Amino acid sequence: MQRFKNKIALITGGTNGMGFATAQKFIDEGGTVIITGRSKKTVNIALEKLGKKSFGIVSDTGSMGDLINLQNEVQQYTQQVDVLFANAGYGRFSPIESVNEDLFDELFNVLVKGPFFTVQQILPLMKEGGSVIFNTSVATDIAMPNFSVYSAAKSAVQSFIKTFATELTERGIRVNGVSPGHIKTNIFSNTGLTAEQIDAAIDDLIPTIPFKRQGEPAEIANVVLFLASDEASYIHGAEVKVDAGISVIR
Repeated sequence: MQRFKNKIALITGGTNGMGFATAQKFIDEGGTVIITGRSKKTVNIALEKLGKKSFGIVSDTGSMGDLINLQNEVQQYTQQVDVLFANAGYGRFSPIESVNEDLFDELFNVLVKGPFFTVQQILPLMKEGGSVIFNTSVATDIAMPNFSVYSAAKSAVQSFIKTFATELTERGIRVNGVSPGHIKTNIFSNTGLTAEQIDAAIDDLIPTIPFKRQGEPAEIANVVLFLASDEASYIHGAEVKVDAGISVIR
């Protein structure tokens, strides 16, 4: 299937996890991708795996300077973006008493300011028929200890789906979101936990998931590609949960 032949997607945080899986599938279906990542090393490694229909930009979603320069960077490769997956982000988790201003600002910069200004800067390159997809989280539906700041940040992104959809309707640009549950990614990499602590946390999570397993990044990518495709032409302002039902099944 070549749903994205002659189409170009910009995927932030495309060097690993859900972003990388989405880039792979987009290319498999005929498209070209531009990925962003925070280090030249990880961007280059991802590009080697993705092949000749991929391009990379070193850009930190938490840096306002990088966000403002993103349009110029993208224009080195294309003058039009058909699909934008605002995916970049990571998690840091802490009890309320331990949250300081630096942690609060870090998460809101990466998870809220990042996707907002990413879309703002790329919109001039998007035409009628374009698709914007935000990455939210099951954390907006389930109250979890130590997730107060992360959940609040992702809830802000959840609100962007509706407000951006309202503003972009007249331009013929669809806006939707995907809400992942517990997916096999590196979300815990910036938490300061050891590998053993991360494994223990995941082991504690598994029994709470209806399917008793974490989701695969490709399972998120499948939904992102559907939302970006013409098959979803009548889906606008929606958020699709891909969480094994954990947000509704107790």
